[in-house]
Amino acid sequence: MHTYNIHEAKTQLSRLVDEAVHDGEPFIIAKAGRPLVKVVPLDAPAVTQQRRIGFMAGQIQVPADFDTMGADEIAGLFEGKDA
Repeated sequence: MHTYNIHEAKTQLSRLVDEAVHDGEPFIIAKAGRPLVKVVPLDAPAVTQQRRIGFMAGQIQVPADFDTMGADEIAGLFEGKDA
């Protein structure tokens, strides 16, 4: 396990984290030779299934007047009229 001083870790943090994630090897950040923290990669579960766009194609029908459905009722509500 490698130990890096705080200045070196600060300037190269992105690379160090990438290496830890890729290699699975944790590293230690020290200040004045004294270990302060240990950085370890997380064991995140792998994504098993991604969401698919259009997975219900052909199963749902959208009315032709969808954009204007209920327009009179909505306008009446804004004008304070009862539905």
